[in-house]
Amino acid sequence: MTCCRGSTLVPFAGDPEIEDFGKVVSGSVPCCEGLFKKLTDQVMQNPQVLAALQERLDNVSHTPSSYIETLPKAVKRRINALKQLQVRCAHIEAKFYEEVHDLERKYAALYQPLFDKRREFITGDVEPTDAESEWHSENEEEDKLAGDVKNKVVIAEKEAATAEEPNPKGIPEFWFTIFRNVDMLSELVQEYDEPILKHLQDIKVKFSDPGQPMSFVLEFHFEPNDYFTNSVLTKTYKMKSEPDQADPFSFEGPEIVDCDGCAIDWKKGKNVTVKTIKKKQKHKGRGTVRTITKQVPNDSFFNFFSPLKASGDGESLDEDSEFTLASDFEIGHFFRERIVPRAVLYFTGEAIEDDDNFEEGEEGEEEELEGDEEGEDEDDADINPKKEPSQPSECKQQ
Repeated sequence: MTCCRGSTLVPFAGDPEIEDFGKVVSGSVPCCEGLFKKLTDQVMQNPQVLAALQERLDNVSHTPSSYIETLPKAVKRRINALKQLQVRCAHIEAKFYEEVHDLERKYAALYQPLFDKRREFITGDVEPTDAESEWHSENEEEDKLAGDVKNKVVIAEKEAATAEEPNPKGIPEFWFTIFRNVDMLSELVQEYDEPILKHLQDIKVKFSDPGQPMSFVLEFHFEPNDYFTNSVLTKTYKMKSEPDQADPFSFEGPEIVDCDGCAIDWKKGKNVTVKTIKKKQKHKGRGTVRTITKQVPNDSFFNFFSPLKASGDGESLDEDSEFTLASDFEIGHFFRERIVPRAVLYFTGEAIEDDDNFEEGEEGEEEELEGDEEGEDEDDADINPKKEPSQPSECKQQ
């Protein structure tokens, strides 16, 4: 329908009362203002429309930002002062984490002799003494009772079995087994990576020197092998422990902001990070065909040492690159915080079981809470039915 000035009026489709009303008044109202007034009066008498408007107003009024906007200027001024205090707190917190990093460096030096001995036991360079190899298992009492009962019967069999048991050097494939046990790492390892990782002898964490920017280096020590000449491969993670000027309230402690790998000196034909493909090309004029070979990237754990670079020139990374970089940072942090300090427990699987139990406990708690909420809903229904360092010379930084 149109108003008296020729403008088209859009009826309130879906509401038959208002549509009928529009048809009745379409030729009898002297001007569109009068028509709109009558339509508005009609709409405001509709209880469903009023309820929807009230719900929208309630939602707006309950948001924190809308509440802050209603406060007097004097109160807003005091809130701004509190925000300044919060920023100062964030800077103090940053200093706290810098001192924590210094403590980590200090205690890393105390741990290192133990980790060095761990490497000697793993490689077989040193054999542990009886005292060093003694360990009391959780099932020791049960084992002792069973052993006392059967001791005289099986002692000869045990001696014979011990004599026949192989005695390999050290603990074979120690670090490779950890890679297989930890899902985060096993997902990166390809079948052709496995023979190389079996030569991995140690992983170390080195913290940046005092006075240097916060960082840590992962060192992967390999025995001589048929794949590359490096004895050590490194990955350096650069960290930041200061509030972002643009968003100081987001500060939650040190974060990894970038990383550098190293060049791997692959022996001829042994580079598992690339693969060679053959491609046929046809000459446009002569029609002859030639075959060319081309190297393309190949999935491999050893791409870990050729990481993406965090964008530092103001350009943003695409979503896939951001995910890859974030995953890389997570893996580096996991090596530093979990794998290196607790290697034997990831080798035996005990640390993995602990991690799984912890995650299951969290999920169970969430399910229990959800069940309680459902129970409350059911109760309500009964009442009212309507209602988260320095680089080794063996590895060249890229």
